[in-house]
Amino acid sequence: MQFTVRPGQSDASGFDLGDMAVTGEHGTADSAGHVPDQGMMIYLSVVQLLDSLGAFIRGDARVLTFTGADTSFGLVVRRTKDGLSVADENGVVARTAAPELASAVLRAAEDLRPALPPEDPVASDWETALAAFRPLVPSRKG
Repeated sequence: MQFTVRPGQSDASGFDLGDMAVTGEHGTADSAGHVPDQGMMIYLSVVQLLDSLGAFIRGDARVLTFTGADTSFGLVVRRTKDGLSVADENGVVARTAAPELASAVLRAAEDLRPALPPEDPVASDWETALAAFRPLVPSRKG
């Protein structure tokens, strides 16, 4: 899982455009390089993904359909007999377990680390979403 901010934007803002990519053993789902453009408001999209995936993992729904903010790019996460599958419009890209998916999403979100000014409305949403999602990831002991 990887989240990136597109270069060439002005000062950091919660509404910055970026891309999301999921790579698995069956391929890659990536918002970059499409016509029409599938880039998204990346910080808002990651907050939305953290919130919705967290609720999905904690709950008992069979399917999570995620679409990023201001884009047509989406992912579908399904519970299977062996764990979870992650797919885009072209099919399944990964099969994994919930803790592994949660760990990959958290790692990608932490790698993105927005340098948002404290007064940006998305900054507090970002921190709240990360704090709520972290307990889903098994402890990383070094």
